[in-house]
Amino acid sequence: MAAGLFAQGSQTLIDNDQVRVVKVTDQPHTRSQPHDHKLNRVMVYLQAGRQDVTPQGGKTATSEWKAGEVTWSPKAGTHVSEIVSGAPVTIIELEIKKDGDPRKTVSAALDPLKVDPRHYKLEFENSQVRVTRVRIGARESAPLHEHVLDRVVVYLTGQNTKVTTPDGKVETVQHKAGEVSWAGAAKHQEENLNSQPFEGVVIEFKN
Repeated sequence: MAAGLFAQGSQTLIDNDQVRVVKVTDQPHTRSQPHDHKLNRVMVYLQAGRQDVTPQGGKTATSEWKAGEVTWSPKAGTHVSEIVSGAPVTIIELEIKKDGDPRKTVSAALDPLKVDPRHYKLEFENSQVRVTRVRIGARESAPLHEHVLDRVVVYLTGQNTKVTTPDGKVETVQHKAGEVSWAGAAKHQEENLNSQPFEGVVIEFKN
């Protein structure tokens, strides 16, 4: 389990009825105040790091992650945390506000995992979320695919993408590394206009 402490340095990026998304920067060797997490979370780590977490009356556990890694962090009781690696770590924390709805399904004929496994890979899935990683090479295109659930995208690199919908509408979408966006259902093709690969994490909500 990894945990961020919002008081150290944080910014709320999205807050709606499904999720709160917070960008947290934890300083190294700064022990947090005791705190808990009442909601399950998805954690996206923008830099590599290592953290000690000590539950109240319990034994310290150390977790380590790579830059761009994404994990599931279940709700947790009172604990303290400390970044024990040498540099600040920025984490995108997504607090999942609702239980999963069994009627909500991610499957579709044009699901990106089905029609574009070259660019879309499953990270993990549970009753509340499905998390995929998208990597599109420089000047590469992704075929027509469909997102059927509301989703948050965390941009691990800069994005400069031409998006084309089935009706022929064309839009250029741009984001900087570390930014986050909210989107609903969509059907489109994508082309990476950059001379560098694009990478992002897509979190879909089953609620």
